[in-house]
Amino acid sequence: MSATIHPLADVGTTEIGDGTRIWQYAVILPGARIGADCNICAHTFIEGAVTVGDRVTIKSGVFLWDGLIVEDDVFLGPNATFTNDRFPRSQVRVEFPTTTIKRGASIGAGAVILPGITIGEGAMIGAGTVVTQSVPAGETWVGNPARPVRSA
Repeated sequence: MSATIHPLADVGTTEIGDGTRIWQYAVILPGARIGADCNICAHTFIEGAVTVGDRVTIKSGVFLWDGLIVEDDVFLGPNATFTNDRFPRSQVRVEFPTTTIKRGASIGAGAVILPGITIGEGAMIGAGTVVTQSVPAGETWVGNPARPVRSA
């Protein structure tokens, strides 16, 4: 079963796994790698140096910037925000730190994830949380700045 791509999506990559669904107004740049059985909702954007694993859900309003690795079975809630530049300036070239969302993690709606961190396997990030440091596997973090409320 091949990928299903809505005719109003703009998909520049050919690296898309079987069974993935890409909805209208999604933009995926050349070079991006998308796994199998993903659901990429409407109004999303994925840059070219992004890797998305298998069975990932990317809800509307999520933009994935260069340097992001999303492992298998991850959920990215509506309008979750990822950044990839610690000191952004206009017209300045930078190397982007790697941000990794490990297998089975969930990022709640409207959460903000700063660059260069790792969200551990099976971790849960609450809606609206601002994550400024790496989150251990299996923990639930909430707030601004994020803090643990439940350990694995």
